[in-house]
Amino acid sequence: MQNFSQLYQSLDQTTSTNAKVAAMVSYLDTATAEDAAWAVYFLSGRRVKRLIGSSLLRSWLHQSSDLPEWLVEESYASVGDLAETIALLLATPGNKGEERSLADWVENHLLPLRKLDPEEQRQRVTQWWLQQNYQQSFIINKLITGALRVGVSQLLVARAVAEVADLPRSLVLHRMMGEWSPDAAFWRSLISEDHGETVTSRPYPFCLASPLEAEPDTLGSIQDWVAEWKWDGIRAQLIRRDGETWLWSRGEELIGTRFPEVTDAAENLPDGTVLDGEILAWNNSGVLPFSELQRRIGRKSVGKKLLSDVPCIFMAYDLMESIGEDLRALPFSRRRELMDELVTQLPEGSMKVSPVVEAGSWPDLAELRESSRQRQVEGLMLKHIDAQYQTGRKRGFWWKWKVEAYTIDAVMLYAQAGHGRRANLHTDYTFGVWQDDTLVPIAKAYSGLDNSEINELDKWIRRNTLERFGPVRSVPAKQVFELAFEGINLSTRHKSGIAVRFPRIKRWRKDLAAGDAETLEQVKRLVTPVAADDVVAEDS
Repeated sequence: MQNFSQLYQSLDQTTSTNAKVAAMVSYLDTATAEDAAWAVYFLSGRRVKRLIGSSLLRSWLHQSSDLPEWLVEESYASVGDLAETIALLLATPGNKGEERSLADWVENHLLPLRKLDPEEQRQRVTQWWLQQNYQQSFIINKLITGALRVGVSQLLVARAVAEVADLPRSLVLHRMMGEWSPDAAFWRSLISEDHGETVTSRPYPFCLASPLEAEPDTLGSIQDWVAEWKWDGIRAQLIRRDGETWLWSRGEELIGTRFPEVTDAAENLPDGTVLDGEILAWNNSGVLPFSELQRRIGRKSVGKKLLSDVPCIFMAYDLMESIGEDLRALPFSRRRELMDELVTQLPEGSMKVSPVVEAGSWPDLAELRESSRQRQVEGLMLKHIDAQYQTGRKRGFWWKWKVEAYTIDAVMLYAQAGHGRRANLHTDYTFGVWQDDTLVPIAKAYSGLDNSEINELDKWIRRNTLERFGPVRSVPAKQVFELAFEGINLSTRHKSGIAVRFPRIKRWRKDLAAGDAETLEQVKRLVTPVAADDVVAEDS
């Protein structure tokens, strides 16, 4: 555990990609197979489900500390992170605690907490708090709360493992996909030489598009590119192997039970087929707003009424495997040709091919792009005809040419401390717009400001706090910000009657007063009505 906590500290203290990879390589080179497996598990973003709730931990902190309860709560409010607050108040500097490995800690001490009654949990956890130094206590607390976040991407983890094992990064990344157990057997299989083995349910690493920031004519001839609509759904891989079907989200979650019509349609696919595409809410009129799809996302399974109210399809746009053969090295034009042949032979139903958007020139395509909102899509995808199916985001092959974001001016109402290196700064904000004389919360955002603006705003928040609700502070209605959204829909689930997608801060409007912010009625007018003739409902 000491070595892993030192690794975490090294990763947290640098922004250098090479330094992060070097730190992971150094750790994995000397770790046991069991520790290496758990390290890869946590580094790649996987988590142990929360073992103990934060309210219990706060109660135990009050009991274990010699400080007055009000001071403990003030400390928590100032730090903004419970795991860090506990480590700062109770850990013993220089104390190494018991020499336990990462695997031993997780498997023999932390995970068994679930089976203990609260009093036994309290005795064990509070004893650990007093035995560890700050770094180890912080990691243990994060694991207990299921909130350990490490500042590295899965691509960087795969790069480090590939360097340790002297294997291609793409192979390592593929082996890290899907479900696996963090044990010695997994680590050995991860770093073993490639013997052509295939885990039946394993998805491929997704190919990601880069935002198109220049004019499209800088890409050369339009004849070298395939344009498709950029669908607003759930990115997924549909796998049919050995007579079974798996539907994976981009977040590597199995979601087949939520979309049974899609997995049923996949039974008509030949074995050894892997399709990349988008799950969309879709009825006889065409694609439905993302807000409708959200009704299906949070369900582990769906009933007949919801299946009827919000039918869904799989919109395929790439073929990665056919009859068990990996096609990713083929040019996109050939993969698409094979995909067309495959999907168009299937019975009509819950599977379609994303239609090509035909245009003779870039200006013609730009004109079609302007109709995106009416079509309930986010813009266009541009894919080079010779592009291989890449791992991750490789610039120059797939571009997303999205329509301009919605923007509104809103007033900051609440602020909350961030996480990790920003745990001491207020970086999470809630914004509202006017409804008569009242500000109604409409969005939360935590990105878009630079470091100097964050520091300046944090000082203002601390000086002007009206009330505190745990880590949340209310502030006077004075600061106005321009917010950007990818989508705005009417919603009965929100008090404002509005649901926004991917809110972010575009700029701090110091030139505006609170009264200059938008009204709720103005925001609602941004919701684009969809004419029946404009809905995307093409069949391929």
